[in-house]
Amino acid sequence: MTNQEIQSIKQRFGIIGNAPALNYAIQVATQVAPTDMTVLITGESGSGKESFSKIIHALSPRKHGQFIAINCGAIPEGTIDSELFGHEKGAFTGANEARKGYFEVTDGGTIFLDEIAEMPLGTQARLLRVLENGEFIRVGSSKVQKTDVRVVAATNVNLLDRVQAGKFREDLYYRLNTVPITVPPLRERGDDIYLLFRKFTADFSEKHRVKPISLTPDAVRLLTRFRFPGNIRQLKNLAEQISVLEMEREVDATRLATYLPAAQTSQLPALLPGHGASGGDFGSYSERDILYRLLFDMRRDMTDLKKVVLELATGNRPAAADTQELLRQNSHLFNNLNEASPYPGPENPAEAGAGYYLPASPAAPLRVDVSAASPYADEDDIDQTEDISHETEEETLSLDAIEKEMILKALKKHHNKRKYAAQDLGISERTLYRKLKQYDLESA
Repeated sequence: MTNQEIQSIKQRFGIIGNAPALNYAIQVATQVAPTDMTVLITGESGSGKESFSKIIHALSPRKHGQFIAINCGAIPEGTIDSELFGHEKGAFTGANEARKGYFEVTDGGTIFLDEIAEMPLGTQARLLRVLENGEFIRVGSSKVQKTDVRVVAATNVNLLDRVQAGKFREDLYYRLNTVPITVPPLRERGDDIYLLFRKFTADFSEKHRVKPISLTPDAVRLLTRFRFPGNIRQLKNLAEQISVLEMEREVDATRLATYLPAAQTSQLPALLPGHGASGGDFGSYSERDILYRLLFDMRRDMTDLKKVVLELATGNRPAAADTQELLRQNSHLFNNLNEASPYPGPENPAEAGAGYYLPASPAAPLRVDVSAASPYADEDDIDQTEDISHETEEETLSLDAIEKEMILKALKKHHNKRKYAAQDLGISERTLYRKLKQYDLESA
């Protein structure tokens, strides 16, 4: 598909921007439009998913049929079956007459099911039958009816996470996801942010007959760096708000910053409740469990490093390349020992492993200057040699107990389903089976 054809589609459907991810999504929508394949559009709320459903319908052989957009999250669970598939008279209280559902009304057309993840499980089973056989039954009826409808679905959540949580049918997911289209969030579209801002301010000025807002170069940089969690919808609201309230029609970065929510300018990661239900994420663990797991990992690393350093100090292990690399990767754990080390370091610290110094003699004992670690150290303590060999067995037993507890907790959480427990623990199923055998938990 040529760039000229993509630009033509953008002009036809009012799509602004030139981001590569956006162009690719348009290309996929254009290629799948002439077919009857089911399409699943994924993207954050406000990123413009409905525009792609309209592209698919308008470029398909069904373009003369009806197009209906339905927000599954806006229809109450008790009435969604009736809305989609219709009902017979007397099927439930208030059903005073028979009514056709959307799948019957749009026969020969296209239905866009937005927020498909919010659809109840019972309705999902009905939808699966429509997708596979083109058949449905009205609520309160036993008569099977046929329909020829193309389904385009959209969601702003990870459906696979919903599948693993038991809130979305796995067979329906694979039936919907025949052709996936991913709409990029606004923060990943670079210069498109400023293009859309200019479009919204120009539309506002034309509608209300005022001079359009312009931004200084520093304001443009601030605007394009903002994350816009509300995507295009939030950007449009911002453009209209500035157009109404600003008396000066040129806005600098200082003035623009007053319109940007301070809580959304930070790009630091945050743990949101209920997020990360699969893979190596923490799932629904509490903050205490998460901290417990992190400390477990850190302590295990420290135990391994102590073993390596002890062997190097006593001359029982050569300073091989893999050992040097292990120490280099964990050099941040030894940063505080550099100043206190009684051994002179080389002129080039890189020669000693990036941030720490090994003893000059392999037979020399490992000594740590505790005066750098504690202001209350006695003079007699400063020259004491720290023997860490006795810690290995004790810490290993402690780590085994923690690991065993985490495995039992994950199994309990997922009702002994080992596949999901392994995903929550961030390990493979094969590793989990080995751990179960190691700790005699196979009956768990």
